[in-house]
Amino acid sequence: MSDKIGEMAWLDLTVDNATEVKNFYQRVIGWQVENVAMGDYNDYVMKSPDSGEAVSGICHAKGVNASMPATWLPYFLVKDINDAVANVIELGGELLTEIK
Repeated sequence: MSDKIGEMAWLDLTVDNATEVKNFYQRVIGWQVENVAMGDYNDYVMKSPDSGEAVSGICHAKGVNASMPATWLPYFLVKDINDAVANVIELGGELLTEIK
C-alpha cells in the first residue's frame, strides 16, 4: 500500500466467513497469509505474492466489528486528520466515531 498523501494506505474486508474469504483470495490472487491472533480466532493480513508487502486485512465480523455489514473499508492517507474530518463534515459526511 502507499505511504503517499491522498493515496490508499490500507484496505480491510470485514465478513462473517473470514476464513473462507481468506482462502478464496489466497487461491485467486495468490495472496500470502499472516494470521493475526484476536483471542479465540484469527483475522488475517494478506500479503502480495511478489513483494510480501501487506496489502489488505480480512477480518471476522466479531468484537467491535460484530455489527458491520460485509464491506471493504479503504483507509486513505491525509496530511492532517482534523482538517480532513472538517472537510468531510463540511461536504455532508458524518463522523461515526471519535478520532483515535
